Amino acid sequence: MDKNNFNGGNNQNKKPDNKGPQTAVILVVAAVITLLIFSFVNNLVTDSTKKEITYNEFMKMVEDDQVKSVVIGTDSIVITPKTTKTDRVLATPIMIYYTGIVDDENLPQKLMDAGVSVKGQIPDRTGFLESLMMTIIPLVIMWMLLSFLFSKMAKGSGMMGVGKSNAKVYVEKETGVTFKDVAGEDEAKESLQEVVDFLHNPGKYSAIGAKLPKGALLVGPPGTGKTLLAKAVAGEAHVPFFSMAGSDFVEMFVGVGASRVRDLFKEAEKAAPCIIFIDEIDAIGKSRDARYGGDSEREQTLNQLLAEMDGFDTSKGILILAATNRPEVLDKALLRPGRFDRRVIVDKPDLKGRVEILKVHAKDVMMDESVDLDAIALATSGAVGSDLANMINEAAINAVKQGRKLVSQADLFEAVEVVLVGKEKKDRIMSLEERRIVSYHEVGHALISALEKDAEPVQKITIVPRTMGALGYVMNVPEEEKFLNTEAELRTMLVKFLAGRAAEEIVFGNVTTGASNDIEKATDIARAMVTQYGMSKKFGLMGLETVESKYLSNKASMQCADATAAEVDKEVMALLKESYDRAKELLTENRECLDKIAEFLIEKETITGKEFMRIFHEIKGIPSEDDAKNEMIEEKTQEICEDKVETDTTQPEVIQKDGVVVELKGSTETESKG
Repeated sequence: MDKNNFNGGNNQNKKPDNKGPQTAVILVVAAVITLLIFSFVNNLVTDSTKKEITYNEFMKMVEDDQVKSVVIGTDSIVITPKTTKTDRVLATPIMIYYTGIVDDENLPQKLMDAGVSVKGQIPDRTGFLESLMMTIIPLVIMWMLLSFLFSKMAKGSGMMGVGKSNAKVYVEKETGVTFKDVAGEDEAKESLQEVVDFLHNPGKYSAIGAKLPKGALLVGPPGTGKTLLAKAVAGEAHVPFFSMAGSDFVEMFVGVGASRVRDLFKEAEKAAPCIIFIDEIDAIGKSRDARYGGDSEREQTLNQLLAEMDGFDTSKGILILAATNRPEVLDKALLRPGRFDRRVIVDKPDLKGRVEILKVHAKDVMMDESVDLDAIALATSGAVGSDLANMINEAAINAVKQGRKLVSQADLFEAVEVVLVGKEKKDRIMSLEERRIVSYHEVGHALISALEKDAEPVQKITIVPRTMGALGYVMNVPEEEKFLNTEAELRTMLVKFLAGRAAEEIVFGNVTTGASNDIEKATDIARAMVTQYGMSKKFGLMGLETVESKYLSNKASMQCADATAAEVDKEVMALLKESYDRAKELLTENRECLDKIAEFLIEKETITGKEFMRIFHEIKGIPSEDDAKNEMIEEKTQEICEDKVETDTTQPEVIQKDGVVVELKGSTETESKG
């Protein structure tokens, strides 16, 4: 569709030319402004250089020889005083005096006797022409300026255009976004693909009586791709795309928002079929009750939006898409069927979705053979599309900084850490004592992960400070994607969070401020177990908290009496104390592991999960995975040899049993894994 046709198509219905009245208004306004300016300037000059005096004062000045010259007019006498030497040196402006005419026939003679230059006023024939020119020139300038301002106001349909919609219009070729560019949101794409098909083939739907949904509300956390999905719908449908943010409707003038809504829908009707996208619609669509607070401007804008959504004809192919992170604050009238018929959830991607998103963002990035996007996706549970895109970009930047042309797996893991915990603070040098405290703290966390069966495996331990405030951290990577947590897993999390503080107390007999974030996380989990998950024997299955702002802060508010809230606090305290005691018990029993791994970490500063488990197994006397594998091969080989009674020494024979291949050749045996 031609972009030039968006502003009304043909010109058959031109508005009448109103330039005549408009020019007259401009001239009148310009004349008034010019007269006001001249009056102001004239008064300013008069006040600063002229002064009226009495006739007696004038005669006293003549007697005192202070008058240089006078000009006798028809109704006044203009007096020019003599200047002193000091005035001439300082270049002091001459003050001109004037007084009224008094019937005194001897005045000219008195002035001449006093040596005053006397002159009569001659009518100025050029005064009218000068006044006319001094009026016309500013008038022309003011007319040109006001013509420009009035033209802008006319185009803006209001005071400086505040009432006109400033929606950005995208044509399909300009968006360049299709569903192929959106990964990890299969359910959302499937729901919107039906809308696209309706725009392409309205006949097959209308034949059965189906109607195009008036609107679809995209709901989800920030960064999940809601705006990208809206652009993809426009790109797939090959229709114009009108995009505005909710805040674009609201101005300081009451009524402007409603005017912009009317203008937006008027432009959309001209360009139909098309898509209107309103981002952050909660800026104008908040509930009209007193809870969330509203004002008359937002309510007028919302009322106009509701009226427009009821008024337009769906058969014209106008689809409204809106996005928000806060669906709970939207007005109920906006969410009812007939306005926003569909709610499309654009949630955080799962493991499969994160892999697809990483592939989309990595397709134009040069990577080596060590890159495993599945491992990166597994390590970034909870990350949204914008986070993953940022990680790929950070990895590419890191590779360039290192002077390499290909991105490696190490670059990607470093990028994950940069996004999650910030960059390394190389300028922060901790004392040896602080390094020991941080090392024992982090090893305390890691040991619980190795000792408890419900804990996630350790990927990395470091005591290198990061820019987001961490002096060290333990990275845990789950073995598989999980959507539920058992009570045992949650209790293990509590023990792991509090193990850092427990290690400090066990080793140093004192505690530090380093566990503040761990305590906060543990308290949140313990409170959720009691108030939301029904994992408390005292309160049972009673729900005591309600989650608000699910897609933003995810904060919970208590829904119980104050006395019950106090009992909840006691239950949470008991749960945390039980977990802390469990952490101290486990670390005390494994003090040797705690000391040796902490010493190794102080020396190396950063160790991998494999190094950590190797040291742990050596201390505990547990065979490693490689040792267990070799032992299994030897056992299988021995069984095969015992089963073989006769062996041909000339012809080698290959026997396979339980996945182990053994080649028998005389008395020589070689084995390999099948």
